[in-house]
Amino acid sequence: MKTHLLTITAGAALIASTAMADEVRVYNWSDYIDEELLTKFEEETGIDLIYDVFDSNELLETKMLAGGSGYDVVVPTGTFLQRQIQAGAFQKLDQSKLSNIGNLWDVIKDRTAQYDPDNAYSINYMWGTTGIGVNLGKVTELLGPDAPIASLDLVFNPENMEKLAECGVHFLDAPTEMIPAALAYKGLEPDRKDEEALAAAEEVLSAVRPHVRKFHSSEYINALANGDICVAFGWSGDILQARDRAAEAENGVEIAYNAPVEGALMWFDQMAIPVDAPNPEAAHVFLDFILDAQNMAQASNYVYYANGNEASKEFLVEDVIGDTAIYPDEATLEKLYTVTPFPPREQRNLTRMWTRVKSGT
Repeated sequence: MKTHLLTITAGAALIASTAMADEVRVYNWSDYIDEELLTKFEEETGIDLIYDVFDSNELLETKMLAGGSGYDVVVPTGTFLQRQIQAGAFQKLDQSKLSNIGNLWDVIKDRTAQYDPDNAYSINYMWGTTGIGVNLGKVTELLGPDAPIASLDLVFNPENMEKLAECGVHFLDAPTEMIPAALAYKGLEPDRKDEEALAAAEEVLSAVRPHVRKFHSSEYINALANGDICVAFGWSGDILQARDRAAEAENGVEIAYNAPVEGALMWFDQMAIPVDAPNPEAAHVFLDFILDAQNMAQASNYVYYANGNEASKEFLVEDVIGDTAIYPDEATLEKLYTVTPFPPREQRNLTRMWTRVKSGT
C-alpha cells in the first residue's frame, strides 16, 4: 500500500512538474508592456504566461518579503531591489541561460550595479526620470505664459499649487520618489535620510498637500490624457504615454514632460527571479526573450521609456530614441541623481512621515 501511494505521488509530482514547466508567472508594473509581446512569447516558446500587474513598489515588496509570492519574474525598482537582495529574496541569474545578455548597455549596467553588485541578480527592463507632466493649455491659462513648467517651483510653491488645484494635481504615491524631489527643491542632497532632512521634506510636501487631489502611482496617466487633471508629478514614460493618448484621442489636450531643472531622479526597473520562484527555468526563458534587441525595442516603442539594452537602439522609433525626454541629452544626464535604500530605522521614519503627509495631519 505504501509503495502504491509512493507511485501515485511520484506520478502526480511528474504531472505537476510538467505543467509547471509550461507556465511562467510574471508580476510587472501596470501599463508597462506591449501585450502583443506577451502573445509572441507564448507562441515562440510554448510556455503559458500568467501576467499580473501592480502599481507600487511597496505592494511588491510586501509580497516579496513575506515569501511565497508565486511569481517567477518580478520587476522592482533599483532601490527596492537592493534591499530585497540583502534580505535574500532573489536568486542569482544563470547567465549561461541568457543568450542575449550581451545586449545590455554598459552605461546603464554601471549605474544599476550600485543596487545589484555585478548585476548578478537582475537585468534592466526600463529606466527613466521622475518629473513634471503638464496640460500646457490649462497651466498657462492659470499661471500665465511664464509658468515654471520645468521647475520644481511649479509643484512645491504653495502659491502656484493653490491656483493649479482648480484644474487638478496628482502626486506619485511613492515617498522614495517624492522626498528626494522635495530635498532637491530645498537645495539639499536628495539622498539624505536623516531626521533633519526628512523634516525639511515634510515641510515642503505638507505646505502643498491641501492642493493635491490624489496620491496615486498610475491613475494620473489617464487623468492627464483626458484633461481631468492639469499637472502630475510622475514617471517620464507614464506622462509621455498620457501625451500620446491625448494626441490619439484628438481631444485638444497638449501634454508636456520635463525633468526638473533643479535635478531629477534617475530610476531603474529591474527584472529579477524570486528565490522561491516556482519555475526558474521558464523565468530565464522569459528574461532572454525580453533581452532580445527587437523585443526590447518593441516594449520601449510601446511604453515610451528608455531601456538598458544597447542593441535595441537600432530598432527604436525616432519618437523614442530622438526624444530627449526619454533619452536625455548630456546636459540633462549630468543633473540626474540616484538614491540608495532607506535603512530599517530611517525607513520607519519615512513611512510615518509619508502617512502624515498623505493624511494631511
